[in-house]
Amino acid sequence: MSKSKGLGDTVKKAARYLGLDRLAKEYEKATGNDCGCADRQATLNRWFGYKGTLFQWEYEYLDSFFKSYSGGNLKSFDQRDMLLQISNRIFNRNEPPTNCSSCLKSMIQNLKIEFDKYETTGKD
Repeated sequence: MSKSKGLGDTVKKAARYLGLDRLAKEYEKATGNDCGCADRQATLNRWFGYKGTLFQWEYEYLDSFFKSYSGGNLKSFDQRDMLLQISNRIFNRNEPPTNCSSCLKSMIQNLKIEFDKYETTGKD
């Protein structure tokens, strides 16, 4: 079973272990209504994502960033601040904005490592 990205994944695993997933399927069959499990899972993952994993919007931002980034200077302070926001969340830090080129390079390298990990193991 894959690593949980957030509370929603953990709840899904617990429900499966307890057999509640079968109960949800029976509910769907009997009523013709969706049980809402997938939506709840996604919402819980978004609200209570585990540190060290990327939220979907962060992955999409980094995907776009790394496709255009050639290792040089960042395009704007907004870009720097967005990368810092993502870095602070996933590494559980509270680093202030900086223009130190070696600090920025290190942050980008660490984000690339997390991005690559997410690409290979984090997506459903």
